[in-house]
Amino acid sequence: MSKEFTPVFHNDAGVKEIEIGVRHFGCMGQTPPMDHPHVFLEVPASGVAKCPYCATLYRYNPDLAEDETRPAGAIARDDATV
Repeated sequence: MSKEFTPVFHNDAGVKEIEIGVRHFGCMGQTPPMDHPHVFLEVPASGVAKCPYCATLYRYNPDLAEDETRPAGAIARDDATV
């Protein structure tokens, strides 16, 4: 059985929008200790989801891998942050 992977993204760079390669994901705002409550979101058919805490816009881009973002580096790599 394979482990289900739900990526969690952060916005340490403070950008308005982050492109992601998945439709189901988590947002933590910034990395700890400046994070907000971790929420899980779905990107709807419109292709854009907005975090209710930090207002970051997440735009689905099917050309990106599930662990890839634009700008680069917005995925939380430490399992302890999830």
